Amino acid sequence: MAKNKGARIIITLRCMDCKKTSNNNEKVQVSEGQKIRRKGSKKIDYTTTKNRRNTPDRLELRKYCPNCNLHTQQKEIK
Repeated sequence: MAKNKGARIIITLRCMDCKKTSNNNEKVQVSEGQKIRRKGSKKIDYTTTKNRRNTPDRLELRKYCPNCNLHTQQKEIK
């Protein structure tokens, strides 16, 4: 007999602010500070688990993004 799928699944979280500005391949000056987004900055992903029965929709958490140098909204990606 086959086992049931577990309730816990592994998900990946990615910064949504970096996603908005990642298409530009040039330096971007941010108005609220002296932060400069450099060409070719790495995407930082967080990996975590969630219970698919308790949270069937996509997960959103506030985590630290080293590219933005801020705590930003991180959303679940597929």
